Amino acid sequence: MFKIVRKETLNPSVKLMEIEAPFVARKAEPGQFIILRTDETGERIPLTIADYDREKGTVTIIFQEVGKTTRALGMLNEGDFILDFAGPLGTPTHLDGVKKAAVVGGGLGTAIAYPQAKKLHSQGAEVHSIIGFRNKDLIILEDEMRKQSTRLYVTTDDGSNGTKGFVTDVLKKLLDDGEKYDIVIAIGPLVMMKFVSRLTKEYGIKTIVSMNPVMVDGTGMCGGCRVTVGGETKFACVDGPDFDGHLVDFDEAIRRQAMYKDQEKTAVERHECRLGGVFNG
Repeated sequence: MFKIVRKETLNPSVKLMEIEAPFVARKAEPGQFIILRTDETGERIPLTIADYDREKGTVTIIFQEVGKTTRALGMLNEGDFILDFAGPLGTPTHLDGVKKAAVVGGGLGTAIAYPQAKKLHSQGAEVHSIIGFRNKDLIILEDEMRKQSTRLYVTTDDGSNGTKGFVTDVLKKLLDDGEKYDIVIAIGPLVMMKFVSRLTKEYGIKTIVSMNPVMVDGTGMCGGCRVTVGGETKFACVDGPDFDGHLVDFDEAIRRQAMYKDQEKTAVERHECRLGGVFNG
């Protein structure tokens, strides 16, 4: 059992939880993830490690309440326990030798971009962070990202905060103004990562993206998290989740992401009806 020692609401649908998990905290690195199960009847879901504290023995996760399990998780409070919290899983992001980087986070992807920026900043790298959201009410981790960045740029689709437009607009302007980066790290919706990668390919800049397809076991056996990279099948749980953005088949990944939308919707409806109604589906 793993105790929730801190819970925060970052925006109406996004929650932060700090979990007491000393063995995971001891080994965790940016880019890795955990797989949790809230109770004996719950499904296993992967969540990227947003932060960790080796001295306190805690791991921070940030999640959006979009499905049955994340909604059930969001109902837990400080002092409650999570049944399973397995990790760290996946391959850590390779950041050695990076002197200057652009870290791009889109929406909830900012929670995954944060540990990357933090690690680079701690190594003395110059970090230009660009985070984008649909509107100002959805912004998360702005202060935290600012502390770990040499420069921070915030964008909103509607212009309600920061620069109006998309993260790619800011990145393109920086590149056109002569900024040179050893690496660009892009984390967020598949469409966002696709267009960041397409942009950086024009400039010949190494680009890493974080893939988060459907996962079940987290060990490469189920095959549910397969992605095509450079024409080869890779498994995000063991080969990733980081991959060369210039080699990822984003169109295939986007199609696969939409495969279980109907099942996810039904699961949420059943969960909500058990809480306060009758499901007739």
